[in-house]
Amino acid sequence: MGHPTNPGSSASLDASKLKITLSETLKPLQPIETLQFGKTFSDHMVVATYDPTVGWSAPEVKPYGPIALDPASSCFHYGGNVFEGMKAYLGPDGEARLFRPDLNMRRLERSCARLALPPIDGDAVLELVKRLVNIEKRWMPEESGYSLYIRPTIIATRPGLAVTASDHALLYILASPTGPYFPQGLEAVSLLAVSDNVRAWPGGTG
Repeated sequence: MGHPTNPGSSASLDASKLKITLSETLKPLQPIETLQFGKTFSDHMVVATYDPTVGWSAPEVKPYGPIALDPASSCFHYGGNVFEGMKAYLGPDGEARLFRPDLNMRRLERSCARLALPPIDGDAVLELVKRLVNIEKRWMPEESGYSLYIRPTIIATRPGLAVTASDHALLYILASPTGPYFPQGLEAVSLLAVSDNVRAWPGGTG
């Protein structure tokens, strides 16, 4: 299964072409004590698409909302999806900070290559993450232990059921205010270990 390429006509993702369409109505902020991981989302998201004839589209910040996809998109049938997760923290000086996001971007690039998704420029994605964080700064809790979770995701959107590399893709970036993953603290759990089933194998992705 080869990687889709289109030399000479595919544009790289260009963060400098970012278009910004802000929501006319902002959501009310949720009390921080009620925040749960991945259940609350900010007002906006970043979206960009890849088409083999033109490459990556100009990215856009737009109001958070549903995304329309062809039912035959390969992401639904063959799992051609990758994502990263990182957190933006509000410092004592009121500035937002990310922890080693460049490493997340290098892994995102490797993941796209591994799943034969269109190539992505991690530095451009990181710039889009920073722009989204600045726009959504009001969603960043000031209290210790809280943060704005960022989820860049790339999904395969080639319409068709043939088992082949996807030459269409969608990038979207979400922001979600969150508190401690285990708000009540860590507690011991009982586990059952089995030897007749194997989740992962050397060289696999599980």
